[in-house]
Amino acid sequence: MEQTNASALRARARNRNRLFRAFFGLRSVALILFLFPSLLAQEPHFDGRKKELEYPGPGREEPEPKGLTEVRIGYFGPSDASHPLGGDLWLAAQIAIEEANSAGGYRGLPFRLLPAWSENPWGSGITNVTRLVYNERVWALIGGIDATSTHLAEQVTAKARLPLIGPASTDESVGYAYVPWMFSMLPTDRQQAFLLCAHLRDALKGTNKRLAVISTNDHDSHLAAVEFKAELAKSGIVPFRDLEVTSGSQAHIAQAANDVSSAKPDVVLLVANAIDSARLVRTLRDSNSKAEIFGSCAFGRRLFVEAAGREAEGAIFPLLESVQGRDFKQKFVARSGHSPDFAATQTYDAVRLLTEAIQKAGLNRALIRDAVRNLSGWEGANGLVRWDAVGQNTRTVRLGTFKEGQIQVIE
Repeated sequence: MEQTNASALRARARNRNRLFRAFFGLRSVALILFLFPSLLAQEPHFDGRKKELEYPGPGREEPEPKGLTEVRIGYFGPSDASHPLGGDLWLAAQIAIEEANSAGGYRGLPFRLLPAWSENPWGSGITNVTRLVYNERVWALIGGIDATSTHLAEQVTAKARLPLIGPASTDESVGYAYVPWMFSMLPTDRQQAFLLCAHLRDALKGTNKRLAVISTNDHDSHLAAVEFKAELAKSGIVPFRDLEVTSGSQAHIAQAANDVSSAKPDVVLLVANAIDSARLVRTLRDSNSKAEIFGSCAFGRRLFVEAAGREAEGAIFPLLESVQGRDFKQKFVARSGHSPDFAATQTYDAVRLLTEAIQKAGLNRALIRDAVRNLSGWEGANGLVRWDAVGQNTRTVRLGTFKEGQIQVIE
């Protein structure tokens, strides 16, 4: 009994000490910030995103191999044109390869696109892309088809010292690893949030107008929602409803949309993938919601346009599509029967930019990486490609809306 009491006393004493340290630790931090408020606004001592990434290592001295019969480029994505998310991207990449080969290939050698994919990217997917990089000896890699698969590809190419061009990810954190081999073609969620939220703030002007947010928990949508809400918070805008639901769950999506609709918000922001966004829009409209709808760049995907139909009329979203590239679009329509969306067009540009870099650099991975970096300012079918310090495209984002079923630019 005495031992039990002694143990209890010692435990209570430890707890008191922890509380004492925590209490006075917090008070100390609060006092410092009160006395020196400028600390809150101080810039970081070093911001890695402002220093251009360089590759100072070996490899540039390696001679071009002899006896090759083709120039292999890796592609991390589905190689099935009917795949709902990645099929159009694969078709666009093939068109770019065919054009490069029609122009003579690389010094008479044909370019060849070698695909690798798995619906379980972190399982067999990483094994397949590793085989592609090390066994097939590709000169560079295009991929993946979203932020998750792009992160995976980045891990492999960083170790292999292989150029990677990501055509379909808007996740800014892809560049946070500061890998000099990684390049992202699409503007980031943060760039999109800055423009969309400025327009959203205007929509909320007035007496007691209210905002609701519905997002899904998949990787891409969650990170985009964080960026959008952070941008709104800068203006003191906090949604009165903020729901995150399970991606792909029709029941959860319907419940969230009906809950928001019954609360009668003036504006609704939807941040989800193309299919989930379409379900949310249709459910909101079916429940007679009159709210003005804002969405993420997923509203510009073909899957969303087809699934949402007329219910998307008037919705506003970041438009990552360009009016350029008519020749490519005509070829794509002739091959597929439908127009390419921004992700397909950006994949076409990624392959074209890479083949041009190979033409300039020769068959040397390090020199190809340098050539991709030096092509900053390159004009593609989907607009300008201008790299920032860490290889992220900084081209201008515009806003789009749906009018009579067609995407139109908001001037």
